[in-house]
Amino acid sequence: MNQLLPEAILVTALHQDTPDLRRAIIETARALALNGLTKGTSGNVSARTQTGFLITPSGIPYEALTEELIVAMDLDGGYFGETLPSSEWRMHLDIYRHQPEAGAIVHCHSPRATALSCLRRGIPAFHYMVAIAGGERIDCAAYATFGTRALSQTMLEALEGRRACLLANHGQIAYGPNLARALSLAEGVEELADQYLSALSVGEPTLLGHDEMTENLRKFRNYGKQPDEQDPDAGAAFELPVKKG
Repeated sequence: MNQLLPEAILVTALHQDTPDLRRAIIETARALALNGLTKGTSGNVSARTQTGFLITPSGIPYEALTEELIVAMDLDGGYFGETLPSSEWRMHLDIYRHQPEAGAIVHCHSPRATALSCLRRGIPAFHYMVAIAGGERIDCAAYATFGTRALSQTMLEALEGRRACLLANHGQIAYGPNLARALSLAEGVEELADQYLSALSVGEPTLLGHDEMTENLRKFRNYGKQPDEQDPDAGAAFELPVKKG
C-alpha cells in the first residue's frame, strides 16, 4: 500500500533535514488514516536526521500539517520552534538512542493490533511472516501511561531483538531504515494481528517451532531483495530458478 507515497520523497540522503523529508513525514502520517491504521490525530511519525529527528506535532490533524509544523528534536530531548512535538516523542527518542539502524518510526492505534494489546497478548509464531519484525514473536509491552518515560522503558524491553512491538492497552510501534519500511512494517503487524485474532476466534493456532522460526529469520535476511541487495552470508531466501538469459 506504500504506492500512496511517491518514491522520490521516501529517500533522503544522509538524513538531511530538508523540505522533502518533512513532506515525506506528512505523507506517511496521512497514509496511516488512508490505510486504516489510525483515526483522527492518534499516532505519530518521525525520521532521523543528522542532529536528532523530525516528528509530527501534538494534536494537529494530519490533513492540516505543513512542513513548518513538523518539529525538530535533538537526542537530548530538546525541541526547536513554537510547536510542541507529539506526546509520544520520548518513545521515538529512545528508539533512536538505542537502535542505530532505526531511520524512521511509525506509532499507531491500528484496530487489530490495539485489540490484541488490550488483551495483553503479543503475536506468537503462528505464521512465518511474524519474522518480518526480526524475531520469533512480536511481544506486547507491559502497560504504562501514555506519554511517559515508563511507557518508553517498557517499549524498549518489548523491542529487544526486534523492530516492532505492541503496547498494552494502546497500540503498536514499528521502526525501519526509512519511512517506507517503517510504514510497511506497521502494516504487516496489523495484518498479522488481524490473522491471529481470526485464528483465535476458532481456537488456539498451532505455533511454529524454534528451529523453523530460526530458519525463517535467516531466509528473511534476503527475503524480497534482488541479487545486488542480498547478504551473501545469509544464503538464498528460497529455491532459486535457473537463470537462462
